[in-house]
Amino acid sequence: MADTIEKEPNLDNLAAALEAEPAPNAAEEPAAEPSDRVLNQDEIDSLLGFELENEADEARSGIGAIVNSALVSYERLPMLEIVFDRLVRLMTISLRNFTSDNVEVSLDNVSSIRFGDYLNSIPLPAILAVFRAKQWDNFGMFTVDSNLIYSIVDVLLGGRRGTAAMRIEGRPYTTIELNLVQRMIEVVLQDVQAAFEPLSPVTLELDRMETNPRFAAIARPANAAILVKLRVDMDDRGGRIEMLLPYATLEPIRELLLQMFMGEKFGRDSIWEGHLATELWATKVPLEAVLDEQQMKLREVMEFKVGQTLMLNNTPDGTIDMRCGGVALGKGRMGRVGNNVAVRVEKGIRRSQGAEILAGPAGGESK
Repeated sequence: MADTIEKEPNLDNLAAALEAEPAPNAAEEPAAEPSDRVLNQDEIDSLLGFELENEADEARSGIGAIVNSALVSYERLPMLEIVFDRLVRLMTISLRNFTSDNVEVSLDNVSSIRFGDYLNSIPLPAILAVFRAKQWDNFGMFTVDSNLIYSIVDVLLGGRRGTAAMRIEGRPYTTIELNLVQRMIEVVLQDVQAAFEPLSPVTLELDRMETNPRFAAIARPANAAILVKLRVDMDDRGGRIEMLLPYATLEPIRELLLQMFMGEKFGRDSIWEGHLATELWATKVPLEAVLDEQQMKLREVMEFKVGQTLMLNNTPDGTIDMRCGGVALGKGRMGRVGNNVAVRVEKGIRRSQGAEILAGPAGGESK
């Protein structure tokens, strides 16, 4: 009986709710959202710019875009694409000669990354090779993953084809493995030198080999760097080698990397430059021979009279200054050639052909 009494009010409430519900064709007014609405997870991810679906996209939004705004995209350095494409071809040839095997090198990806983020993302175990660029006075780094390490060791020591390289996890690399990988890195460094040579000759030297990323720090964690991922395939085996170049390393050749094609001169016309240089050599400029300079009061200058003699602090054998547009060119001594006052250049002007420069009629160029 008690259950029946409790259900009747619920039925009445349901009937009242059905009567109050608007018709399907009636205009629905949007309900006012409460001011203290809590954001759901999707909205929070969108605000922070951490959408999982768009992880592969380069464009970011929200706070994530602000955090990553300090990174410089490698696309602003178009010449790097040409250098890396040349590097792939050179590595393919050199590694074939090094391993005596069918080697194919491919460029997987070129991206910008912070140095600290890259160190934290290196899959271990791996070998890190730090090299120094002499002309650029900075460092770069190669990372060789374990698959490529064991593949190189297997190929160089005569392993059979079709069998996977034996891997023993948790052990350090042996001296033989380190030496073989070091030889491969030296071959790759020669290829990198040859790839950059048409743009800017550089000498790369292997500095050290490390297995712990903490000991391979060549830049500050927040510094931006260019990461080049290369894939090395040897039939049924291979691996990945990555080259990291901090932007500070490429700064000395930044202007060359900004070129859209090799030899670009940013609008410069060599023919026009040569013509301008020819005309400049033929340009006439006024030359002044200064006998003496004195500082006088304005009162004394205003009292000058016609026929007055001014005493100069110079002798007939003394040197005089030669100027052009107020710029001192050199020194010389005065003389006379016919009816003209001449100046013999003694020092200060280089590459001068004539021994004498006529300064004009007598007294015309002295002051």
